[in-house]
Amino acid sequence: MESSGFVSGRAPRVVVVSPPFASHAQPLSVLAGALASAGTDVVFASGPSFEDFADRAGVTFVPLTVTRNANTGVARSTRQAPGEAQRLEEFIDSTRRGPVSALLTQTHHRGRDMLADPERTLAELRALDARLRPDWYVVDQLSYPVTLALHCLGLRYATFCPGHPTYVPGSDDLPFGVPYAWPRGIRPGEDELAELRAAAGAVETAFTGRFADVARLHAPGARPPGRAFALTSPYAVAFGYPEFPWLPGHPENGPSLLYGGHCGPDTEPDPGPQWGEVVRRLRAGHDRLVLIALGTFLSARDDVLALLVKGLRTHVPGAAAVVAAGDSAAALSALAGPGVHVEATVPQRWLLGKVDAMVHHGGNNSFTECLVSGVPALVLPFSSDQFAIAHDAERAGVARCVDPSRLDERSAGQALRQLLDEPLPGLGGWSRWVGHRGPAWTARGLIREMSGTDGVHPAAPAVLRVR
Repeated sequence: MESSGFVSGRAPRVVVVSPPFASHAQPLSVLAGALASAGTDVVFASGPSFEDFADRAGVTFVPLTVTRNANTGVARSTRQAPGEAQRLEEFIDSTRRGPVSALLTQTHHRGRDMLADPERTLAELRALDARLRPDWYVVDQLSYPVTLALHCLGLRYATFCPGHPTYVPGSDDLPFGVPYAWPRGIRPGEDELAELRAAAGAVETAFTGRFADVARLHAPGARPPGRAFALTSPYAVAFGYPEFPWLPGHPENGPSLLYGGHCGPDTEPDPGPQWGEVVRRLRAGHDRLVLIALGTFLSARDDVLALLVKGLRTHVPGAAAVVAAGDSAAALSALAGPGVHVEATVPQRWLLGKVDAMVHHGGNNSFTECLVSGVPALVLPFSSDQFAIAHDAERAGVARCVDPSRLDERSAGQALRQLLDEPLPGLGGWSRWVGHRGPAWTARGLIREMSGTDGVHPAAPAVLRVR
């Protein structure tokens, strides 16, 4: 049986492992800081570019590379491994052809890169564990090689799900990578969905087989990992997401599920006088201010950003905009003016305290940050779990949704005007709900679930600790 590993007389040591993506490392670093504030000795392990995240969280940093692709804030500007930049462009192009095209492209990419070098990851985790001797780990659910390595080594870990809760499949009814539900305005045809289900199912079958092969070779005494995309901690799974009552269920004998609502910091530092001046300038001539940000990958869709700005100008008199344009900032510079400020990157969480509404892509961070701030949102989902998040946002009455593949200047303007003029019925209630949770709540729950005195959770099958 695995032992708890706790050492009497010192605080439990926890290693938080994040893939080298800004949208993952940011919430995980906040959770790391919350764990430290709750009394644990925390080490944040991620790509070298994210050491400053650990510094801001007040925790120790160790470099650990767990995947060959990366995103340090603007995907196209990030230095990538050979072939990754080409695949990024393939993905961006696929979003221009609609939701199923984007999801199919992601499915094909998933089959090639999510378990590229499991032996190296296992060796690095074994060495890190021998050096740091942590009591337990927190691992990003989408870091599949790390989860598999922890499983094979018999190490105690909790799972953090960085996106929609269906990233942790609760049943075998739907292949991983197929949205469990769609927003009202986006309904792919059955033929398209059948193609997506078949492709996703094939990738999942192959991926699960690869997991089993690695486990048989490196940990023949451990319990089989089972369905690859569903492999999580047997102790606790934490979500930075609201506990909507309609979400798909999970087995009752599984790990404890902690719905933390969000994983953003309690306070946001002032980004400096230049941003205060931007807001003052835009507010001086306009009565409403909108933040437009499509995330670190999808800021590459400068065509959609341009439609949103033009629609706002034409159909929403008196409204101004701040646009996070990534590498598209230069291409969109002609749209800048008295009512539009364009930057490559923006202090999003700080701005949410200054704006009247936001347009985003349905990423989990943007979705929950709007909820925390009580800011109404217009969601334009392109890929991944964004369709599921858009569905939940609509159903909860906290956002509106439009299909970015069918957007034109008129529909963009109308959607923005409706967002600003008509209150959202669920926003106040769900904003209060997430405000009562957050990373401190999640950290306390993880410590409670991971600190059993005998080191064995009732749901945890026996595994061997392999050194």
